[in-house]
Amino acid sequence: MMNNNEILYDVQGLSRYFPSKRGVVKAVDDVSFQIRKGETFSLVGESGCGKTTCGRTLLGVYSKTAGKVLYHGVDKDSLNKAQQKEYLQKNQMIFQDPYACLDPRMSIASIIEEGMKVHFSYSASERTAICAELLHEVGLPAEFLSRFPHELSGGQRQRIGIARALAMNPEFIVCDEPIAALDVSIQAQVVNLLIRLQKEMGLTYLFISHDLSMVKHISDKIAVMYLGSIVELGTPDVIYNRPMHPYSKALLSAIPVADPDGNWAKKRIPLTGEVPSPVDAPAGCKFWKRCPYAKETCKEQRPALRELETGHFVACHFTEEL
Repeated sequence: MMNNNEILYDVQGLSRYFPSKRGVVKAVDDVSFQIRKGETFSLVGESGCGKTTCGRTLLGVYSKTAGKVLYHGVDKDSLNKAQQKEYLQKNQMIFQDPYACLDPRMSIASIIEEGMKVHFSYSASERTAICAELLHEVGLPAEFLSRFPHELSGGQRQRIGIARALAMNPEFIVCDEPIAALDVSIQAQVVNLLIRLQKEMGLTYLFISHDLSMVKHISDKIAVMYLGSIVELGTPDVIYNRPMHPYSKALLSAIPVADPDGNWAKKRIPLTGEVPSPVDAPAGCKFWKRCPYAKETCKEQRPALRELETGHFVACHFTEEL
């Protein structure tokens, strides 16, 4: 983690909708936030809340439906062809599934150096040397370069995915649940690796995860998403110790803790009802059907993301009463 006032990304009203037979799926709906250089900005929430879609739309993997993305203060849509190529080099992604994101027909060396062939003018010997150095950085021996993905474990494959991203000499990486598919014993190793690489290389992360206990320790800022929208945003201290939105409180109360007396279960905040469909989201506040504090205003008006204290934003009409 680094302290830096330079804003790398300024996301303003970002939306991504998908057409379907039932209607329009509002996967990401009017999301705004800023990511400062050198920090880890995390997106958390239930499966299907739009975390991954938000990250992919930010990078341009999905085209945005509405909104604006400023990169170093410049609208990403205004970049010319040369600037777009540099942008693609500087902004990378680590995918959730270490089995599906690597081409099984390509050797590890070919996977890592593929991007270098497009963006840099290295010779074959220089690429091989860089690949070996990158494997060392992620904790793997150089002899792995001649292997294929099926010969590696899940944790080793994820390290290859990290090395592939680092090969582009990036400044920003979207980490899309990079430990979700890994054994618990390997998860801590990969997280520690990402933290070390961030410190050594000055990287900026957008970290997407549903592992709330882990996100607390690696993040500079956390945004809680619900049904495509951000409902609360703040520092880990604020989000975990002074959550204000009813959904944030319920989500955090579900984090398992070592409690032999069973008091943890008593402190849980259960939510009734099902998560509404993004095709037919409720009018007004998207959470009102599951919120125990909902009033008529919640059913009619969508709450804006308001700053209640410095750096702490909440989208709720009645935070002062909770």
